[in-house]
Amino acid sequence: MFYQLYEMNHAALQPARFYADAVRLFYSNPLNPVSHTPFGRSVAATAELFERTTRRYGKPQFGLDKAVVDWRSVDVTEKTVWSKPFCDLIRFERALPAGRKPDPKLLIVAPMSGHYATLLRGTVEAMLPHADVHITDWVDARMVPAALGSFDLDDYIDYIIEMFHALGPDTHVMAVCQPSVPVLAAVALMEKRGDPFVPSTMTLMGGPVDTRRNPTAVNLLAKEKGIDWFRDNVIMPAPWPVPGFGRPVYPGFLQLSGFMSMNLDRHIIAHKDFFMHLVKHDGDSAEKHRDFYDEYLAVMDLTAEFYLQTVDTVFVRHALPKGEMTHRGEPVDPKAIRNVALLTIEGENDDISGLGQTQAAHDLCVNIPADRQAHYMQPAVGHYGVFNGSRFRSEIVPRIVDFISSYGRQHRVAAKPKLVRSAKS
Repeated sequence: MFYQLYEMNHAALQPARFYADAVRLFYSNPLNPVSHTPFGRSVAATAELFERTTRRYGKPQFGLDKAVVDWRSVDVTEKTVWSKPFCDLIRFERALPAGRKPDPKLLIVAPMSGHYATLLRGTVEAMLPHADVHITDWVDARMVPAALGSFDLDDYIDYIIEMFHALGPDTHVMAVCQPSVPVLAAVALMEKRGDPFVPSTMTLMGGPVDTRRNPTAVNLLAKEKGIDWFRDNVIMPAPWPVPGFGRPVYPGFLQLSGFMSMNLDRHIIAHKDFFMHLVKHDGDSAEKHRDFYDEYLAVMDLTAEFYLQTVDTVFVRHALPKGEMTHRGEPVDPKAIRNVALLTIEGENDDISGLGQTQAAHDLCVNIPADRQAHYMQPAVGHYGVFNGSRFRSEIVPRIVDFISSYGRQHRVAAKPKLVRSAKS
């Protein structure tokens, strides 16, 4: 009932949002003399702030229609090349000259943790000049009819393996945050089975491979509460009238509340600053706020079975680093990985996946030759700085591109041994 009440409350506020939007338009219209006064701008700012904090943000668009490749601007087209009920695989097809040497195929596995894949827009944009980029576009669970079945962590791993098969050999995979564990599991299973479509390289970025190392507030909460608490307190049936009505889900608004509560003072200050930017007519700063929060506040629901299995496997039981993780009854053994080159990347100030949690993958994949492993710790960035922002573009992307080009099977160049180290060392 809680989710249904949330929906009813949102619907009840709809007239107030319409009124606030009308007030904003009236007091910001340049033909209205009051709009040029501090009073008029204050009223318009108050109305916009109310409307933005009470609306539901829809799924954003990637909006990447151009990329610079070989110092030339080329058109980019989004194409769905693989589809299942809970995920579409999107390819960013670049209009490259005929006869040009193909770039490496890169599969970016976006996190299924409450935000849409568009949260990685900057990641995709930074990699487009260097690779044939594909990304997992996970579907909001409340939009999938219950008749289409369930989706759990085992299904997630199956999806990843199917994507590797759809993309073909010599694919490179980049897992951002949450998918580090299922991607590592998928690769281990493929290597164990002798699958010819196993990726050439695997890049894990800010992922919870072993959350016993430097546990963060997120890790401690999961360990303290236990899986039964999450099942009893955060799982709810999707409300009427969405297509997935009745499906047990972990609502996106609960995940968003958790994220925002970790840095609540920062978000309050950001909205106060947004109000002052509007009053002072600082359009550029206000637009940056809108762009960020249009993305950050757009959330999706997760299926209950996926969420609970992930919490239990990754955060409560630490099944992968303990050697206890299974996939449909088959043990997941990272020691089976021998041919896939491994790169791990962490942020110094990451408060979601603590330092060492992603690097732990090297201790699990003991049969990957040392000269095919690398680790990089980016100083002065938090969780989101690992896959977005200026430091990501200038310091992390070149390392990823170098790693992929060094260990691609079809276009491999002589690779020198890469030390497992951080930028500070």
